[in-house]
Amino acid sequence: MTNFPHFSSNSSLLGLSSENLEEFAIQEGEKAFRGRQIYEWIYQRGAKDLDSITVLPKKWRDSLQNKGIKIGRLDEIKRVLAEDSTLKLLMGTFDGEIIETVGIPTDKRLTVCVSSQIGCPMGCRFCATGKGGLNRSLDVNEIVDQVISVRETMNRRPTHVVFMGMGEPLLNIHNVLDSIQCLTNDIGIGQRKITVSTVGIPDTLPDLAKLAQERLGRVKFTLAVSLHAPNQNLRELIIPSASSYPITLLLRDCKKYIELTGRRVSFEYILLGGLNDKDIHAEQLANLMKGFQSHVNLIAYNPIAEESFKRPSQSRVSSFRELLENKGVAVSVRASRGRDKDAACGQLRRRKIDTMNIN
Repeated sequence: MTNFPHFSSNSSLLGLSSENLEEFAIQEGEKAFRGRQIYEWIYQRGAKDLDSITVLPKKWRDSLQNKGIKIGRLDEIKRVLAEDSTLKLLMGTFDGEIIETVGIPTDKRLTVCVSSQIGCPMGCRFCATGKGGLNRSLDVNEIVDQVISVRETMNRRPTHVVFMGMGEPLLNIHNVLDSIQCLTNDIGIGQRKITVSTVGIPDTLPDLAKLAQERLGRVKFTLAVSLHAPNQNLRELIIPSASSYPITLLLRDCKKYIELTGRRVSFEYILLGGLNDKDIHAEQLANLMKGFQSHVNLIAYNPIAEESFKRPSQSRVSSFRELLENKGVAVSVRASRGRDKDAACGQLRRRKIDTMNIN
């Protein structure tokens, strides 16, 4: 259970468990059932502010608001629906920042791609988010609200959550793990349906395994490592931060993570036309995967204005996949979604910020 927080101004109730909210009510001089009422209205009824929880005494609601305590929902700034029904939401935070989240529907599932930070410090060249640097990490309520907001907007229960939006989750790991706990226990999304994606932070993966076990018990979520290159030189060209984390050490830490958790690691590989999608790269990648309990997820690049990288042809993607399969590598190709509506991560947010700056 998440440790009960010390409440101060701008404290949020979203992200707390039923037990936490009961304790909060008692701390406030109310009966424990008032905490259960708050819980129901936040997680089942989607209350956006304390005034809407009409079962609570108005005097107490006013007192909480005067103390700066709030539910902690985000403000919707813009929603965009692509031709394939992919939803992009721009959400406003309490301090005037903008974050981006995506709902990706199919017939049988609804995946929510959530952000863990406002911006990102990693500077991956193919990513629009990293072009603006990092502003701050997101709080638990700001992460969880992205899932609730997609649920409300699409009027459909999310089945999967991927931490693949803005930011590097391992640089906000405590709030990410607390969010996973809330999504699992309070929103009803099984931990096995949650994926945490990282570009790799030196010496963190073994610590992640231990911390996740402490916070969540048995680790069941999927770890996805953004590899994107089969050798160190090429990886540094695509991911400048990789210069401080040699690929050999990254893979060593991945094996330690697997040993500690018993969970398979997924490797993300974005295909950049003419750069890292050649046959030799597929062969090098297959060699890296030898002896691994792993899976490779291929992603065709979605172009951004700031870079000259090209999207690979479909035939090149198919050939790359076939070469890996022939080498015995478990591999899949992620279908591109929302390409007609600023598909690349962070593009919609950057376009909105650029427009605001012009105005």
